[in-house]
Amino acid sequence: MLLNEENVMTQPHTTAACTGKTLAIPRLNRALFALCALNFFMADVQAGIGPFLGVFLQRHGWQTGPIGTVMTVGGVAGMLATIPAGALIDHTTKKRLLVIVAALCTISASLLLLSSQAVPVVTVSQLATALAGAGIGPLMAAITLGIVRQKGFNTQIGRNQAWNHAGNMAGAGLSGWLGWQFGLSAIFFLEVAFGLFAISAVLLIPEKSIDHKAARGLDDEPAHDEGTTEGLRSFLRHKPLLILASCLCFFHLGNAAMLPLYGMAVVSAGKGNPAMFTAMTVMVAQAVMIVVSLLAIRVVRNRGYWIVLLISFAALPLRGLIAGSFIQHWGVWPVQILDGIGAGLQSVAVPGLVARLLNGTGRINIGQGVVMTAQGIGASLSPALGGWLAEDLGYPVAFYSLGCFAILSLGLWIGSASILRSADQVSA
Repeated sequence: MLLNEENVMTQPHTTAACTGKTLAIPRLNRALFALCALNFFMADVQAGIGPFLGVFLQRHGWQTGPIGTVMTVGGVAGMLATIPAGALIDHTTKKRLLVIVAALCTISASLLLLSSQAVPVVTVSQLATALAGAGIGPLMAAITLGIVRQKGFNTQIGRNQAWNHAGNMAGAGLSGWLGWQFGLSAIFFLEVAFGLFAISAVLLIPEKSIDHKAARGLDDEPAHDEGTTEGLRSFLRHKPLLILASCLCFFHLGNAAMLPLYGMAVVSAGKGNPAMFTAMTVMVAQAVMIVVSLLAIRVVRNRGYWIVLLISFAALPLRGLIAGSFIQHWGVWPVQILDGIGAGLQSVAVPGLVARLLNGTGRINIGQGVVMTAQGIGASLSPALGGWLAEDLGYPVAFYSLGCFAILSLGLWIGSASILRSADQVSA
């Protein structure tokens, strides 16, 4: 019976490798079902208490500037860890163990925050959350690639993201209800529960279902079957990857602070319950992301990655304009719908494009780390920039300023269209 089950587990490898020019659609067997469940529960683990942190600290006497600064400290730590994490994931065959370690880090961070709101404790908790988050993205991409391979990657990464956004939505809804009924402290216990469920889900993925050579991008090229890999310096000469990383850096410099800052703006104006309103900001965006991530699979298949990412970059300036103009309870709908469009498209297109550009190099997960580092540079600076702008010049100016950074992403992306589209087609 076990032998039959293991044969079923490895069917995605054969399906993905033998479909020729058609896109493989992996069967939803035990490994893929567990992978979807892992993405559902890992959503809360990756974000920690996320947007609730600002409101939680605000209720304990923190100002927007220091809140933004402590978030930035965590962001910088996560940024510095992403490339080493990608290198480790490329080389290790203990990917499931690393997922467990990441979950335990986030659980510990939640318990630390609950125990004390002193600056050193909050800082350590953010460092633990950031280090866990640095590895989760490449880990999810690597495990997925190891199960379904290149041919099935785009389809499965879209499914992963749909489940991930559903997990974020469920976590936010439960956090809002628990915070409303029992206070913000109850959110931390929910985070612990999601972490434990994530650990259970990853243990349900059979180890033999993961091809670790395929997980690093060495399954399709015969020349690389012996395990040869490209050197790290090759990333410095990879123009499409560097352009993608730069555009994402500017985008996240403007985008990362928007959600927590908008929640603080509305709550500080007395126009929303802290827990319920913050939960609503997350739920609206995540509901949109579920639909958008599934649609992105089809758009990528028919039109390529360039147009998908162009739309995602274009959503941020409009989001900043609306957020700065309408600091109202109802403003969460347009502001977070635009967030759902931008982030939902990127959640599918970015890992898919990196996997395509670096296929056959044996360095896919380091490449994911390079891109995440660029995202982290922008995301880590964004809370501090947005927080101090809001404190010194007011919330509207902060939102307008943050929205302007995406214009840089748009200009660079459009200006490099020929390079990126050529790389997309050649790598397909």
